[in-house]
Amino acid sequence: MKGKTGDDILAEVPAYDLIELFFFAYRDFVSDPDRILDEFGFGRAHHRVLHFVDRQPGLTIAELLDILRITKQSLNRVLKELIEKDFVTSSTGTSDRRQRHLQTTPIGHELAIRLSKLQTRRIMKALGGLEPDAKEVISNYLLRLIDPDDRAHVERLVFSTPSE
Repeated sequence: MKGKTGDDILAEVPAYDLIELFFFAYRDFVSDPDRILDEFGFGRAHHRVLHFVDRQPGLTIAELLDILRITKQSLNRVLKELIEKDFVTSSTGTSDRRQRHLQTTPIGHELAIRLSKLQTRRIMKALGGLEPDAKEVISNYLLRLIDPDDRAHVERLVFSTPSE
């Protein structure tokens, strides 16, 4: 693969093995949280919102829309349910009253942590027995799958602490 251009790679047989492995890995990666979310009447969209709001308390709706790249209408439906069931709160910004800042409630935080621990367990089992630098190699690989113009933004989101 090294040294090949995008056109060279596209002229070859599609990477069905990697495409399908991504599909099956993602399917199983989200299956554990899906079962728990179903108990609350929530789906994967609820999980994504809960995850990022919990990781970044005070996140604005505009910032969340940018992260998730979904429509405002889609977010509003999910957010309304999370707020009504007391998993997330929304408050008016102090400097800009048009902004809405989001935060998980204690039960929202508890659910977000529970789901993250399930996924962490699966990740750590998969890393078990691999080379010591496997996590870094995999992180770099996943980062390179992200559009180049969005990588720096994603790196800041993923690798900075919530208070930064």
